[in-house]
Amino acid sequence: MKLKKTNFLIFVFALVFFNCSNEKANEENNVGIDPTRYYQELNISYGEDTDQKFDLYLPANRTTSTKVMVLVHGGGWTSGDKADMNPIKDLLRQDFPDLAIVNINYRLADNNNKPYPMQIDDITNIISFLNDNKLKYSISNTIGFIGTSAGAHLSMLWSYAFDTNNNNVNMVCSIVGPTNFTDPAYLNNTSPALQGLLNLYGENATTTFLEEVSPYHQVKTTSPPTILFYGGKDPLIPTTQGTDMRDKLQSLNVVHEFTLYPNAGHGWVGLELLDTWQKLKVFINNHL
Repeated sequence: MKLKKTNFLIFVFALVFFNCSNEKANEENNVGIDPTRYYQELNISYGEDTDQKFDLYLPANRTTSTKVMVLVHGGGWTSGDKADMNPIKDLLRQDFPDLAIVNINYRLADNNNKPYPMQIDDITNIISFLNDNKLKYSISNTIGFIGTSAGAHLSMLWSYAFDTNNNNVNMVCSIVGPTNFTDPAYLNNTSPALQGLLNLYGENATTTFLEEVSPYHQVKTTSPPTILFYGGKDPLIPTTQGTDMRDKLQSLNVVHEFTLYPNAGHGWVGLELLDTWQKLKVFINNHL
């Protein structure tokens, strides 16, 4: 049966269009996303749990030398969301337009799901995902961490104890992050709310285990530059969590900065917040 000339031309056009579309799709899958253009993808899954998702923000004109900042939210290991870190993400995009940003969620802890090693495993999976897709995204292996509260604890712990094979972490920032679960200020506390959070790491945990999950006990001479911010009136994070960490970094000759806002609690606003961002910007420029 012969095709009419008009029908034949339509058939040829459709075939060419189909092949071009396939070639374009295959090119994107094989080569990657256009690195000359800004790219954003939200809720990328890195596991089967609904909390195992992250948001990705890639700058225009990026290369395989483009560095990555990972944001880790707080919430006492049991709550919180990556949306909590959007203000920091927006500041980074404004002041560091050439930086790739990864804003992560991780599985939240409860009585049946302890934070360790679950949440550390999630960070490991995210970093592995990024490494496996670095050509697709046109990014480097060089990363930094900014964490708040529980997220700061996880950022330091992963950077100090779980990046030992690759040494890809160039800097880590702790904003009111717990550092040492063997601190007497924790072990002898009388706050039910605080004790409830600490019990996530074991009501009768051994000293060995508490040291294993404490950045203070895991930091070493090869650990990345670290910047610390704490509040002098924080009801959840004793001042010694910051000052002891500062002293430990000093004793190991790890590059670090430490700021204590004497009248601040578990977070701050106004001039103190502006001071935090100005210091963090300089630290990122110098070390990431």
